Order: sequence, then structure tokens, then C-alpha cells
Amino acid sequence: MGFNIGIKDIIDIVLTAMLLFGAYKLLKRSGAANVFVGVMTFVIVWFLVSQVFKMELLGGIFDGVISVGAFALIVLFQTEIKRFFNKIGSRRNWGILNFFKRYFNNRALEEPETDYDIIQIVLACRNMSKSATGGLIVITRNDMLDFYTQSGEMIDSKISSRLIENIFFKNSPLHDGAMIISNRRLRAAACILPVSSNQSIPKRLGLRHRSALGVTEQSDAIAIIISEETGLISWAIAGKLTINVKPEQLEHFLSEEMKEVK
Repeated sequence: MGFNIGIKDIIDIVLTAMLLFGAYKLLKRSGAANVFVGVMTFVIVWFLVSQVFKMELLGGIFDGVISVGAFALIVLFQTEIKRFFNKIGSRRNWGILNFFKRYFNNRALEEPETDYDIIQIVLACRNMSKSATGGLIVITRNDMLDFYTQSGEMIDSKISSRLIENIFFKNSPLHDGAMIISNRRLRAAACILPVSSNQSIPKRLGLRHRSALGVTEQSDAIAIIISEETGLISWAIAGKLTINVKPEQLEHFLSEEMKEVK
């Protein structure tokens, strides 16, 4: 008895493989890849015992575990599941919609204003780097971060390099935590961000870098970090960290990434 494989079966196999590979990549980034491999191994063993070899006693035990396994996985991977659906719902992933929005939107005249804001941010980062003043600046794009903004002190001010430097000055009451910039406004300071649980982060990196990775794992925001120990500038986007960049590189990076924001 041969196998009849049609186009629908091939599509089903490809989509399932893509789903599993995407889940593995997501869990690998959060340091839970070994757990994923363990779960998949258990599922394969359950399939062989229950469906192939028809072992009733052992298969019954495995069936009982599988029946409650979905709830256990939700509890075990609740952070990763939230991140997965947040990534799906993020507007930056709907490329065709962003294309039509850029095509029909005539807001190109506002680019000089955006460039001015970027210059102010880069200038502040350069000066803070020279003085080894620690700082964490989060720039929102399509995903709003109202929850994290409300955790800090509301400012709602025009973007200014001097204001940014004064807020992160060591004796300032707002220097701890993150600054959030949204819609060309300095919205809040001393904000509390989620800390990344990625186990692959180097131990030498501190809480600022882990918080920058945490917020960029859960949104499409850009995070800029100035190290208090070394004065080095880094940025994080989509859960990936780029360390030790020059102010010129930062300006080019922000200019390119903020073009997508409409």
C-alpha cells in the first residue's frame, strides 16, 4: 500500500516544519532551546509507543501526560508565547501594509524634523560616552510602550541633547532606569523595562544591556545603551545587541531604521 502525497500534504509538511523551526529559533534566543528539544523528544517517543508499537500500558501513561501537556507548556513558556504573538501582531511584520502605507503617505516633508531629533540623541550619546555617563534610551517605532512609560516619571518634552544629558547625570534623581522617546517627544524617564532571560548574554554586560534586549525582544523599539564602566555606545533591536559603535554609525543606523516609522 503506497503513500498518496498531494500538493496539500506537501504544503502541510512545509508549514509544520516552518512553525517548528520558528519556535526553535524563538526559544533558542531566550535560552530555552534545550527544553524545546526535550519536549519534541518526548512527543516522538509518545508517538512511537502509542501509535506505532501500540503499547497499551506505557501508551496510556504517555497519553495522560500528553492530555495535560498543553497546559504545562503554556505555564512553562508563557513569556515566549507572549513574545511570539506580540511579534505576529507587530505592524513591522506586515510588509505589504507598510509598503502601501509608505506609497500613499506623503509625510516625507517631515524627515528634516526627524533628522534633527536624531542628531540631538546622537549628540547626547556622544557626550555621555566621553564622560562615561551611563544611560539607556528607548525609541519607539510602531509599537507603543505605554505600559513601560507609565512606570517612570512623565516629562513630555521636546528632544534636547542637554536635557538628555542632565537626566542621566549621576546625581540626577531620574538617572536610574530608561528614558523613552516616542513620536518625537521625550515622554518619560526612570522607566522600568523587562529584563531579558537570554542565557547567552555575556556576563560582563550589566542590567542596562539586559533591559535593552528585554524591551526589544517584546517590541520593535530601538534601545541605545551607554556603558557607565567603559563609556561604550551600543544599540539593541529585535533582541540583538551591537556593541561598541561610533556616534557616526549610530546616526546612520537611526536614520535608516526610523525611515520605516509612519
